[in-house]
Amino acid sequence: MSEVSTSISVEAWVVAAAGAILLLLFVWLMVLSIRFGKIRKRYNRMIADTGIDNLEQLIIHLQQSNQQQQDKLQLQNEQLQLMKDSLATIKGRVGIHRYNAFSDQGSDLSFSLAILNEKQDGVVVSGIHGREETYVYAKPLKQGDSAYALSPEEKKAVSLAMQE
Repeated sequence: MSEVSTSISVEAWVVAAAGAILLLLFVWLMVLSIRFGKIRKRYNRMIADTGIDNLEQLIIHLQQSNQQQQDKLQLQNEQLQLMKDSLATIKGRVGIHRYNAFSDQGSDLSFSLAILNEKQDGVVVSGIHGREETYVYAKPLKQGDSAYALSPEEKKAVSLAMQE
């Protein structure tokens, strides 16, 4: 009879251990189910309103969209550089210097006007005012200098234009 009770107790321990393992596996299955449910909700929120069925298609779509954005950015950078280059050639710097050409008469009615771009290319216009008439002269400028001699007043106008 001792052999029967020993085998029953061993069998009971085996059944109890198997039951405990089954209980642990069931608890583990519930934990995994809850985690999987949370992941599925996040996945559904991520692909919601995209019109795409799975994550692989979503990633491919995002990569294509990113490439399109990179292409647009490259095009805009090229256009911006063209605009910067074009803007540098526009005659946008202006300097004017008024002075009295003849010290014995009048006031500061004579002038020198410089209109330049970033490279100091442009023109300097001078008006010499006298009692009876006014003479106007224009001299082209290339890199801040002219093939014609510049007066000190014209040089001053060029200097003022480049200070802006």
